[in-house]
Amino acid sequence: MHYDFDRVIERRNTHSIKWDAYPADVLPLWVADTDFQAPDEVLDAIHQRVDHGIFGYQSEMNELKNALVIWAESHYQWRILPEEILFVPGVVPGLNFAAHMLTKPGDGAIIQPPVYPPFFSIIKNSELRLQTAPLYVEPSRYHYEVNLDEFREVIDASTRILILCNPHNPVGRVFTKKDLIQMAQICLEKNLVIFSDEIHCDLTYPGYQHIPIASLASEIAQRVVTFMAPSKTFNMAGLKCSMIIVQNPELRKKLQNGYHRLIEEPNLLALVAGWAAYQYGENYRQELLNYLQGNRDLVVDYIKKRIPEIHITVPEATFLAWLDCRALNLSPSPYDFFLTHAKVALNDGQPFGVGGEGFVRLNFGCPRSVLLKALELMQASLNSR
Repeated sequence: MHYDFDRVIERRNTHSIKWDAYPADVLPLWVADTDFQAPDEVLDAIHQRVDHGIFGYQSEMNELKNALVIWAESHYQWRILPEEILFVPGVVPGLNFAAHMLTKPGDGAIIQPPVYPPFFSIIKNSELRLQTAPLYVEPSRYHYEVNLDEFREVIDASTRILILCNPHNPVGRVFTKKDLIQMAQICLEKNLVIFSDEIHCDLTYPGYQHIPIASLASEIAQRVVTFMAPSKTFNMAGLKCSMIIVQNPELRKKLQNGYHRLIEEPNLLALVAGWAAYQYGENYRQELLNYLQGNRDLVVDYIKKRIPEIHITVPEATFLAWLDCRALNLSPSPYDFFLTHAKVALNDGQPFGVGGEGFVRLNFGCPRSVLLKALELMQASLNSR
């Protein structure tokens, strides 16, 4: 293996949200960035641009658009065109921008909790009406599924968008082709636009296949605004390089009308890094996936054997584990308990909405030694109650 993902890199005092938010005696396994160095090819591309020494106003970076076009077709058999791509400084800013441009206050927006907390803020920021179609757990294998009846029933005359998270954060589902077609058909019938957050798509484990919902059929693509980024895969979230893919010319024009007025494209170094990631990063991605799969299996096995009171979904993608701690009755919450008694910082499940209370989200995108230490601290804190 070329990349050493076991190497522990000091991140405290480097302006890292993940590592600087808590005291030095706390092990942070919360916010969704990894503790791995970005690919050498990305670092080399940035170094070359820095060595040039001039950072004036940039022209459109067609190289990155072309690299993404090739990546989408080679990985997902999804044919997109360079002109269908808009660059934005992050998926969350892009979602907020699209909501502002494509909806009006009072419109309904559907989400599927428990789900990534900024989705709630996006709805609030655009003064939309929150509509929820919660996922449900299939109990025999503790697996989250879409409740299509509830999904259909929540739609009313004011509903305008579905904000889809696929792969899903935090439950780790990679929705199947059947899932996606069923949701898309309902959205077509009800004339909804689908905002599809696919930021974790490149971190799908063997045995599962990410399918961009816009790739299913041309009529579906006309109702989809897709959000992607290299940030999770190549650990470059701080560079702020993300993309919106809009294949419907009318929707794309509406976004373009407000583009330079309301949002700026990523800076030059971010675009260079994004191009290098998509152009040269496949070997890194494959090695990372292999390492993360080992971490995922470690978490699942450890929890099932040593802390069986916790129920865990097996992530089909992402580097995030969703832990159901309700049977432990931890006070005042699982998040607070593990932070206080184990000195491990996780994400509190409550901000993820319906179905999140009593849960925590654990980020296993770290060296295995760090992950094992965190699990041992969590187990010890429970044993000493």
